[in-house]
Amino acid sequence: MTSTEATSEVFLTAFRALKKREREAVLEKLLKDKQLVEDLMDLVVLKQRRKEPSRSLDAYLAERKRNS
Repeated sequence: MTSTEATSEVFLTAFRALKKREREAVLEKLLKDKQLVEDLMDLVVLKQRRKEPSRSLDAYLAERKRNS
């Protein structure tokens, strides 16, 4: 386990140990951070699209130009 993984495990364990209302308060504070929410949304999209075939930037731009 890497140092980063260990740190995240400690934070997750501490979060899970909180009472429900305390967990909700932490989540409310986190969701007020626009940059964090954007990062989380990006991670969700990446995870959902991980198995999609990749394509080159040139192919993407050509398709986008055709669809404009």
